[in-house]
Amino acid sequence: MIVNDYSAELVVASRFAEAGWNIYFPHRDKGFDFIVSKEVEGNGEMIRPVQVKGKYPMDEKGDKAVYGYVGKLTKLHPEMILAIPYYSGTTTLIPEFVFYMPISMIKECSRGYKCQPASFRKGRPVPREYFKKFMDNEGLKLAEREDWRVITIDY
Repeated sequence: MIVNDYSAELVVASRFAEAGWNIYFPHRDKGFDFIVSKEVEGNGEMIRPVQVKGKYPMDEKGDKAVYGYVGKLTKLHPEMILAIPYYSGTTTLIPEFVFYMPISMIKECSRGYKCQPASFRKGRPVPREYFKKFMDNEGLKLAEREDWRVITIDY
């Protein structure tokens, strides 16, 4: 399987565009992959820096209770979105789903940072129940909220 995070960035950017966000790509990639903005009634202009970290399972991957991004983040920002497109083992063209995670859901760990809103079962990524509100269109809608930076899961 050929892994290309540039295509993941474009897929995620297109999802933002479809939801009415404006997309701004940097001249140089030194942190955030792109910036999004949207005029939201009652909230004004929402501006969010975005980092995309695609998940591409390899054939030998076994089942995991938690599955997501673990590693370094080149930059952090209180209003940022960590977008995690999850691909199946059969294609890297279209993700199974995308999570849009606020900084409140990104935790420090020994390898840098972690955010694991999915599990991995029988060769496929599976959304974890409590995290589903950050997934796909619902997650994009949450990013419009003024309190985006502090939204967490409800157990």
